[in-house]
Amino acid sequence: MLLIFTTPYTWFITSVFCAFFLKNEKWKKRFKYIAVFVFFFFSNTVILAELMRKWEVHGTRFENTKIYDVGIVLGGMSEYNSDLDVLSITGHGDRIWQAITLYKKGKIKKILISGDSGYITDRGLHEAKQFKKVLVEWGIPANDLLVEEKSKNTHENAVETQKVLNRSYPHFTKFLLITSGSHMRRSLACFNKVGLKCDSFSTDLITGPHRNYFWDQYFIPNQDAMGQWNKLIKEWIGYFVYDLVGYI
Repeated sequence: MLLIFTTPYTWFITSVFCAFFLKNEKWKKRFKYIAVFVFFFFSNTVILAELMRKWEVHGTRFENTKIYDVGIVLGGMSEYNSDLDVLSITGHGDRIWQAITLYKKGKIKKILISGDSGYITDRGLHEAKQFKKVLVEWGIPANDLLVEEKSKNTHENAVETQKVLNRSYPHFTKFLLITSGSHMRRSLACFNKVGLKCDSFSTDLITGPHRNYFWDQYFIPNQDAMGQWNKLIKEWIGYFVYDLVGYI
């Protein structure tokens, strides 16, 4: 609920509002400069990419991936359409796509989907259970699909996943954590905290180890960049708060 106050959109709109409606001319002028700075800084693709590159856990080629007992896929990759009774993939849907590919290539023996719904209210989304149903319909054996249906955040993903594995598959020792590159750092820390050691397989990456910018990315504002900043700032704050309360 507090994330709305940490987004560049909010900062920009607030600055513009103050620039127009404050009575103090000195502060009106300051907020005009702030609005211009926020717009151009947070809409610049290169600035975002450079900071994201420092934060993301970079990806791994399929051929360089070892063989694991379980690929753990973290939720937050879909929404539920109650009118049509279907899951709709969101921007993080690459997580399940890559997990299926890893399974088909024999890199993971089982897929564990972790997460129910991160919403405060019930919107019909019960991600792990609903994804399992879809994947069984696609032909993946139900015995190769594990679900953790209780967690609502990354800390709970780790805690509840460990319970599922300890209860049903205590002999498994090799785990591959599959989530977004920007989310991987906090996720690995949470899983390590509960004693579940995992290797990483990052998905929906924004950057990579090599730079390849086009001239327009340096100068032309990009509204998608402002949206991606929301993701990065959320992870920064999330990591700080998790460290503060002892989740990592």
